[in-house]
Amino acid sequence: MVELAGPSERSEFAAVVVRTDFTDEAAWHRVTMELRKSALDDADPAASYVVLDAPGADPSSDAGLDALLAEVAARGESWEEAAVLFVADGPALRAEPPALLAVTTFTRDDLDEEEYAELVEFGRAFRTVPHGVHAIHANLELGNMGFEEYAASAHEAPDGMFHDFLDN
Repeated sequence: MVELAGPSERSEFAAVVVRTDFTDEAAWHRVTMELRKSALDDADPAASYVVLDAPGADPSSDAGLDALLAEVAARGESWEEAAVLFVADGPALRAEPPALLAVTTFTRDDLDEEEYAELVEFGRAFRTVPHGVHAIHANLELGNMGFEEYAASAHEAPDGMFHDFLDN
């Protein structure tokens, strides 16, 4: 079982970042500084994302991702409506630049087989630099773009990460 610590509510405009690695505070600080710097809301950059701490969670397997998604959704309606989670795991914090794991919250139960296959053509997760978090979150929440478009961009990038559509 995954245990989450953090705020009990979130705004639909706030991206959800789940921190699973606590071994490098300097790397985590770089991630949060980049998230604040790239926030779409200049008035309060810290309100553009919420952090849930999940010590002991293992997002490196499908079962670990499923457990993490289930625990986030169990926090209530404002959480289960998130279209994507961003995971700050060990590989994310050790990468240069940091590379958060963007995970779709949609499962086989949410979509028909054809829609799900299209959604996960390049996997149910991909890596993104922190400054990509806000654009991904906003566009998925608004329905402007699909998860599969971001995953395809990351898949095509030389380093396997989504930066933005201008860089990839």
